Amino acid sequence: MTRRDHSASPAQAPVVRMAHGPNAAIFDVDGVLLASPHERAWREALDGLADPGLFTTALYQAAVAGRPRDAGALSALVALGVADAAVQAPAYAIRKQARLQQLVQAGAVAAVPDAVRLVCSLHGLGWPLAVASSSKNANAMLRAIVVEPGRSLFEMFGVNVCGRDLAHGKPDPEIFLLAAAGLKLAPRQCIVLEDAPAGIAAARAGKMWSIGVARLDDAAGLRAAHADLVVTSLDQVPVQALADGTLCL
Repeated sequence: MTRRDHSASPAQAPVVRMAHGPNAAIFDVDGVLLASPHERAWREALDGLADPGLFTTALYQAAVAGRPRDAGALSALVALGVADAAVQAPAYAIRKQARLQQLVQAGAVAAVPDAVRLVCSLHGLGWPLAVASSSKNANAMLRAIVVEPGRSLFEMFGVNVCGRDLAHGKPDPEIFLLAAAGLKLAPRQCIVLEDAPAGIAAARAGKMWSIGVARLDDAAGLRAAHADLVVTSLDQVPVQALADGTLCL
C-alpha cells in the first residue's frame, strides 16, 4: 500500500494516494459512531481502587479503548498502579459492566451526527459497510439509534462482528480481518475508522487503510500509530476523493 509521506512539511495538506485503494469501510463503535458512557463507567467503577481523577481520557484511550472487557480492566489497573491489579481486575470488569448498563438505560448514549452522515454518504456510494467493536454492548446501543423512520443505525451495516469472542484483542487485527472476511473482500480493499491508537495499529497490522478520529484532542497518538489520515470530525472525510482513491484534507 502507498501511505502518506510523513516527511512532508507540516504546512502541506496531508495527501494519501491509494493504489488499489479501498471500496468498503469498517467502523469502530465507541467514540466513532457513538458517544457512549464507556469511559465514565470505567472511571465510576473503580470503587476505591484508585483515585478516579487519575482515570483520564488519555489513560482510557491508551490503556482501555478497543480492548476486550477483561483485558481493558487489567490494563487500566496496571496503568493506575494498582498493586494487585490481576486479582482486582475481574471484579472491576463486572462493576464496570453493571454501571455501563445503568448509564445506557438512563439514556447516556447518543449517535455522533457527523458519523451518521458519513455512514449515509458511503451507503449512498454503494460501499459495503461493516461495524466492528470488542464491546458486547455495542449492538444494543446501535439498535437504540434511529437513523430514519423504521431503520436503526444497526441496520446500516451489512456485516457486524461486534461483541465476538476473539482469541486476540486490538492491536491484533483479528476483529478487522473477520469483518473483511464477512464483506468477502481482501483487507487492502477496506478502510477502518477508529478513534484509538490500538485500533489504528490493528488496522495497519491487518494491511488495511485507516482514518483516525481525534474527537478528544488526541491526534498525536493516532498519528504515532500511523493512521493514513487523522480528522477531528468525520465531516472532514472527503467522500468523493476517497471513492476516487485519494485521501486529503
